[in-house]
Amino acid sequence: QVLLIESGGGLVQPGDSLRLSCAASGGTFSRYAMAWFRQAPGREREFVVAISRNGRVTEAADSVKGRFDISRDNDKKMAYLQMNGLKVEDTAVYYCAARQTILTDNSRLRSPDYPYWGQGTQVTVSS
Repeated sequence: QVLLIESGGGLVQPGDSLRLSCAASGGTFSRYAMAWFRQAPGREREFVVAISRNGRVTEAADSVKGRFDISRDNDKKMAYLQMNGLKVEDTAVYYCAARQTILTDNSRLRSPDYPYWGQGTQVTVSS
């Protein structure tokens, strides 16, 4: 069982940067692929970014490529989402997710069937 706790959300202006953190406890963190999803009001939850268990493979949605970056620190059991050039349309609740994977299988990083989820952190981009 993995417990995930997000932090770092808040209210920012368009063009600002923000870094979200995801703290994991329980399980062996280095065995889990990590991802960030988001859900805006009235919309379905959508994939944002993901990172393989060893950090060598990352995926990003087209809407955030070049602006958002995911990273992880396996020693600290932390995953991060660095968001630059924020837009109003990035406003959403952001969720951290984890899935145990084998080292060589990164084929499902974008898939939403992660078994472990955090409670979410609100990011609001507004002028």
